[in-house]
Amino acid sequence: MDVETFWQHFKTAHPEITTTHHDTYAFGSTDESADLLAHLVKIGQKTATTSALDLYEVDESLPFVGEYNVILDAHDQPVCVTQTKVTEVVSFDQVTQEHAYHEGEDDRTLASWRREHRAFFANEYREAGQTFNEQIPCFCEVFERVD
Repeated sequence: MDVETFWQHFKTAHPEITTTHHDTYAFGSTDESADLLAHLVKIGQKTATTSALDLYEVDESLPFVGEYNVILDAHDQPVCVTQTKVTEVVSFDQVTQEHAYHEGEDDRTLASWRREHRAFFANEYREAGQTFNEQIPCFCEVFERVD
């Protein structure tokens, strides 16, 4: 099913939702991670995410509280809908154990979160011609699966 049809089915099932705005994206940088992370969101284990604030495009809007998101798998197929509940900007070295746990990945510890995100962000920064350090601003988002 395409994203717009999926979104319209969601809106029909939830007539109290009057917004027409939603963001659409897949998590991760590989097909394998996109499928795994979409699955973790669908089963309710992944309820948070983190991105590098510096790497948002100038014309790319930041997630905002109340925003709906259609989560995609590796084949750009919609898996579920989330709603953003909390956003905050903190430096990489100040991301908390609680946030790491809510990201739902690996063993859900801060140590594994830092290891995996350090490698992920270092690669993203390198591809952007920039240098990663542990004080980069991170955009932390907490969401809830709503369908």
